[in-house]
This record gives sequence, structure tokens and C-alpha cells, in this order.
Amino acid sequence: MERTAAPSVRIEPWSDGDLDLLRRANAPELMDHLGGPESEDQLLGRHARYVALSADRTGRGRMFRIALTGEAEAVGTIGFWERTWRDQEVYETGWTVLPEFQGRGIASAATRAVAARARAARKHRYVHAYPSVANGPSNGVCRAAGFTLLGECEIEYPPGHPLRANDWRLDLHPDGTAA
Repeated sequence: MERTAAPSVRIEPWSDGDLDLLRRANAPELMDHLGGPESEDQLLGRHARYVALSADRTGRGRMFRIALTGEAEAVGTIGFWERTWRDQEVYETGWTVLPEFQGRGIASAATRAVAARARAARKHRYVHAYPSVANGPSNGVCRAAGFTLLGECEIEYPPGHPLRANDWRLDLHPDGTAA
């Protein structure tokens, strides 16, 4: 099988105009491993949080829309944000690529790009991703983006709902230079 080059993607800060993208990413097939689609009120709250996070310049994180280089239409979402994990402050990352753009390496390319943004913040040493153990494609994204599988864990997502996940970690500063 011939491998094609990874797609060229760009990540752009989330803005007020990205609510429709969030609605498109709320499709049942995309939310299957995340507790199912959210209500309109939940989406509006999430959108407001994404806009606020993207405006933040303190290093708490950022949310982005994913677009292919040379194209205007967004093809997905990605971001990173702070969380406490096992008594350590880290970043967490998560993404969604719209169904018609999946299987092309877009999520892996965007994950590498968002890791570069998290690294540039110089605030935390590690970024983690917690895909469901049953979500093969998202686990593949972690592998392709250079994350190390630490093992299975249980997280709550959405809050109040236990999720059996894989704990993937990327060392943003392997030389130990993070703040």
C-alpha cells in the first residue's frame, strides 16, 4: 500500500464565528465515545468556553479550528487546556475531525501543531490525551503524533460519567526546560 504525505494543516484560534463548526462536530458518530451529542445549551456553553480560552494569554490553553492549507472551510476542532492529573499540573488535548475528512492524517498533523503551541507556552512539561480504549482511530492519532501510552485509566467524561480511557503522554520539554 502506498503511503501519502501527511496533509498540510493550519490551526486557527477559535472565534465567535465557529459555533456552526461546533454544531457539526456534535454529530452522533463523532460523539459516540464521549457520552453522545450535547444539547444546544451545552453547545452554547462549550462555545463560550472555547472563545474565552482562545482569548486567554496566560498559558491556560487554547482552542482552535483545523483547516487544510489553502482552504477556507474548517475540517475539525482541536485544543489544549490545563488539568490536574495525578497531583501534577499538565495540559490535556482533544480533537474532532469531521467525518468526510477522516482517515487522511489530519488529526495527527493537527495534534502535532497543537503540541507545538503548548510547547511554546512553556508552562507545563506534559500534554496528555485520554481517548476511550475502544476508540481505535483516536488512539492511532496519539501514536502517530509521538505520544507514549502509559496505560489504561478511568476518567469522567462527560462529568459524572466514567470512561475507560488510555492515558497517552507527550513530553513537551524532554530536555527538562519547562517552567
